[in-house]
Amino acid sequence: MKSLGLAAALAAAILAAAAPARAEGIDMLLVLAADVSRSIDDGEFDLQRKGYAAALSDPKVLAAITAGPNRAISLSYIEWSGPNDQKIVVEWTTIRDGEGAATVAAAILAAPRSFVGRTSISSAIDFSAEYFAAASPSASKRVIDISGDGNSNSGRPIADARDQAVAAGITINGLAIINTKASPGFLAHTQPPGGLPNYYKENVIGGPGAFLMVVENFDTFADAMTRKLVSEIAGRPAAAHTASLKPF
Repeated sequence: MKSLGLAAALAAAILAAAAPARAEGIDMLLVLAADVSRSIDDGEFDLQRKGYAAALSDPKVLAAITAGPNRAISLSYIEWSGPNDQKIVVEWTTIRDGEGAATVAAAILAAPRSFVGRTSISSAIDFSAEYFAAASPSASKRVIDISGDGNSNSGRPIADARDQAVAAGITINGLAIINTKASPGFLAHTQPPGGLPNYYKENVIGGPGAFLMVVENFDTFADAMTRKLVSEIAGRPAAAHTASLKPF
């Protein structure tokens, strides 16, 4: 009898090993697309990078991730500047716990700055939208999170890129950074007619549940990004506001 029991146990183990692994689902695919154009100086770039890392490591963001049906998301981090300047800094990575979030945060902090060029938000959207095809596992919820401190001044019309991505079922959210320390030569870029928040509302964001947040300066970037990630992951679009929670 013992030998029969042992044989049954061995057979069960062999079958379990031969069975294909169960695919683990995720709740969303999220591209963090960070502006590193020339209007962002090295100090502001450092604050932005640290802000992304701090937000990903924040317990509120992890709580939002683990509250979803699959308790996981896949995320990538891309830096962009001009029409031909897009770099995948962190490839698609599934985050299920604090360790996974810390790994992505560390990779963001460790990488050198990718570019210092012009600003093509349209090219950033196009590149990010195409990168969803490389994600595994997949998810029906796909979001591009664009942060930037100025209008698009190169590449194809931004509305065309936005509309194409939205037509493909992608949501584009925005984080408009009010660059209070930009050099005079960049004022027309960082302060377009009607203001940068209005520019992002009219030209950048789009798709189901799309929203815009505004950060008053690079010093408050981490707080704004934390709030934005929680809203995106939880699926509760945030009201458009600054990092100090004042409506604009």
